[in-house]
Parts: sequence; C-alpha cells; structure tokens
Amino acid sequence: MPDLEQLKQALIDGDWKTAAAATQAAIAAGVAPLTIVTVHLVPAMDEVGRLFECEEYFVPEMLLSARAMKASMEIVRPLLAASGAQPAGRVVIGTVKGDLHDIGKNLVAAMLEGGGFEVIDLGADVAPELFIEAAAARNANLVALSALLTVTMPSMKTTVDAFQSAGLREKVKIMVGGAPVTQQYADSIGADGYSDSAGSAVALARKLVTA
Repeated sequence: MPDLEQLKQALIDGDWKTAAAATQAAIAAGVAPLTIVTVHLVPAMDEVGRLFECEEYFVPEMLLSARAMKASMEIVRPLLAASGAQPAGRVVIGTVKGDLHDIGKNLVAAMLEGGGFEVIDLGADVAPELFIEAAAARNANLVALSALLTVTMPSMKTTVDAFQSAGLREKVKIMVGGAPVTQQYADSIGADGYSDSAGSAVALARKLVTA
C-alpha cells in the first residue's frame, strides 16, 4: 500500500512534487479517488487552515500548500467526475467588479477545493451578471464574493441585489470577505455569511451549504 500519510504531510509542507507522486501511487494501488480527497486531502487542508488561524502559517505557506493540493486535485478531479462522486457543494467565487486583487480570493478558492468543494473561479473584476450566469449554469449552491478595496465594497451589495432581482437569491447562499469587509457590512447588504480568513471560509461554506 502507498504511504498516504506522506500525501497528507506533503500538502501540509507545501511539497507539490511529493503530493503529486503520492497521489499517483495511491491511484495505482487502487485507492478510491473519493477516499483520497475526503480522508487525506481535506484533513490536510483543514490542518493548514488551523495553522494559519494559529499564526504558525502565513500567506506564503498557505500558497505553497494550495499549490500542492492543486497538483493532487489535477490527478484526482477527472477520476472523481468519471465516478459520479458529488462534491461538498458548488461554489462560484470571484473578486467583485472594479477590484483587480486576487491573492486572497485565490487562497479561499484553493482552501475550498481542498475542503471538497467544486470551485468555479471567475477571477477578478467580475460583474454581477457573470456571477449570476455562472451560478445558474453550474447549479451552484454557494457564491463567494471578495473585495480588497473599500471603494469596491458597494459592488458586493450590487451583486447580492442582482441575485435577488434574478430570482436566484433563495437558491444560493452568498458569503463575503476581504480586508475591508466586516460582519456588520455583510449583515447590512444581506449576505448569508462573512469570513475573515481563508481557513475559516471553509468552515463557513460547510455550514452554509448544510443550513
């Protein structure tokens, strides 16, 4: 049997080459793709999130772990799709219109994928109608909005209102985050949840999709 503990440790250490090799070895040994994700990748990324929350890890370490997780997921994702395995949820994520910052959004996207979610990443400077189009087309049950500038925060409210106008507000939960965003602001625009870090975003997403 392959050493799957090595896979988990590779993600925590941010070693993408070892992560990819360990994933390939697990597949070759007949380990189910869903088992690789739920038993090894998800707990590893949960630990990375915990280390970040405890300030033992910082953004560079999280980016390395995210890269290692992506290396594993690139191998596993086609096999999951072929087997019909269902993700924890489908998340459309993007930085709102007018804002070109994406490092924080990329971290959240990586952590969500590592947490077992299917992630549809629209990038930065995303107009409300693009969020709506993607959520409808992919049957998403969660939308994650990021803003890193105070002047682009109103785009979050515009996007939430657009989902209401499109008749999709009851079908998707909307979570928001970013340096200038607060719980109070999230409440004021009618968002369903707010997260102040990439690690806590996964826990929030799990809570929202099971609510």
